[in-house]
Amino acid sequence: MCRPDKPEVRLRIPQSEPEKAPTIPWALEITAVSSVEPSHLVRTLSGAILGCGGWVLSRGTNDTGRVTFLFEFERQVCVEIYSMLIAVGVELSQSGHLRLTELCHCTRNQLADCGAEIASVDLEIQTVPAKAAGNPSAKDAQVGEMP
Repeated sequence: MCRPDKPEVRLRIPQSEPEKAPTIPWALEITAVSSVEPSHLVRTLSGAILGCGGWVLSRGTNDTGRVTFLFEFERQVCVEIYSMLIAVGVELSQSGHLRLTELCHCTRNQLADCGAEIASVDLEIQTVPAKAAGNPSAKDAQVGEMP
C-alpha cells in the first residue's frame, strides 16, 4: 500500500481572476446629407478629423455626389468629433445622432476605463446641389427665371 508523505496533501488548483468580457468595439455606420460641394467637404472634413486627433483611413467621392469616409479616433475625443461633424455642415441621420450620443454618454460615464479605446466611423454623406438644399443664395438667383 502506498501512503502519501504528508497525510494532508490536497490537490490545489490556483484560482484565476474571472475573465473580463471582451469589450465591444465602437464601429459606427452613419449616413448623412450635406449641401457643401463634395470636393470642399472632403478637404474640410479630412482636416477637421485630423485636427481632433482622429485618423482618416479612407475617403472618396463618386459622380452622384456621394462622399465616403472611414476614420477612427480615441473615444476620449468623441464630443469633439461629434461637434466637428455638425460644424463642417454634415446633417446626420437620426440614427447617426443616436449612436454618437450613446457613444459620448457611455464614454463620459466610463472615461477612466475606455477613454483610450478606439472608435471607428464609416460615414456616408449624400451631397445635394445648393438649389435642392434650399440655399438662400440659390433662391435669389432663381428669382428672374421662368419655370
